[in-house]
Amino acid sequence: MATARKPETGTPTVYDVAERASVSIATVSRVYRSPDAVRAPTREKVLAAAQELGYVPSGSARGLASRNTGILGLCFPDYTDPATDAPGDGDENAATLYADHIIRGMERAARSRGYALLIAASLSEGPTNLVATLAGHVDGFAVMSRTVAAKELETVSRRMPVVMLAGPPELEHLDNVQVDNRDGQRELTCHLIREHGLTDLAFVGGPADSPDAEERFFGYQDACRDSGLPVPAEPTLRGGLTRTAGRDAARTLVEAASGRPAGLPQALLLANDQMAVGALEEFAAHGIRVPQDIAVTGFDGLPLGAMAHPPLTTVRQPSRRIGEEAVALLVDRVAAPQREPHSLVLPVSLVLRASCGCADAVPAPRQG
Repeated sequence: MATARKPETGTPTVYDVAERASVSIATVSRVYRSPDAVRAPTREKVLAAAQELGYVPSGSARGLASRNTGILGLCFPDYTDPATDAPGDGDENAATLYADHIIRGMERAARSRGYALLIAASLSEGPTNLVATLAGHVDGFAVMSRTVAAKELETVSRRMPVVMLAGPPELEHLDNVQVDNRDGQRELTCHLIREHGLTDLAFVGGPADSPDAEERFFGYQDACRDSGLPVPAEPTLRGGLTRTAGRDAARTLVEAASGRPAGLPQALLLANDQMAVGALEEFAAHGIRVPQDIAVTGFDGLPLGAMAHPPLTTVRQPSRRIGEEAVALLVDRVAAPQREPHSLVLPVSLVLRASCGCADAVPAPRQG
């Protein structure tokens, strides 16, 4: 098919994509404006060509240059994707609450600065042009850590502001907002050791490729080191940061102890609240008392932790502030595209409840 030609520039254009995919410019435009109107094979060919070239729809460049869209974007995982959630597990609601706090923070901050917020959920089986489509309609966007491939981020960030949320920056030149996972877990672990006298501890980590979960394990190691306890090279167990994974970890410990409370560690620290709530449920099912037989802690500060039995001791993240700071960074970057990247690490706070023994009505955990 014949395609129109335009002299090549340093930035890929619609002409370059059309030539690479052997389609017309109109077809390339339809792929981004109305993807369902283009046959799947052709659409996939155009998107593949765009990705190879590092092309972003020109609408984003026009919007960025004139700052006339008045819209900021947020891309986060779709926690309701049936391909990733176990039926009845309850993890969807917990994870959605965490994302909801970030969204609320962004919405409030964006509105106060005269911007609207466009939200896109990244389905694991979703369209490959999600980020490019979003970038074509906003002045800048925030993306949750580990949601979008680094190659796509690199492509879009060459044309517009991008800020990474809730994890370390995946590209050094991007703005970033994260929380102090390491120090929070260190303080929580030290609380168990110093205030409750617990020294036989077990840590349930997340997947090794989860930056937040790994930082929390490093904080656990720091506390053990500071307290003169053995410093484990790896978590006692690992799981998928879900309630199911927490139940599995607790069951593994109970089975290893032959169901005897005396055979359990004095405390079980889990990499997030969802895992910790699952562990509480599993211990209850086996007649293991928390905190009398074993203390349990989480991380995140999700509302379901306060409703657990017993209420969960945890580390609270400033989730809404993550969203607020993301907007501030995006708006600042729109105004000054060439400024140096900023990386913010927000402080966290301990929330001490009954699951570690911090409640007058609950006996303290066993000692030794």
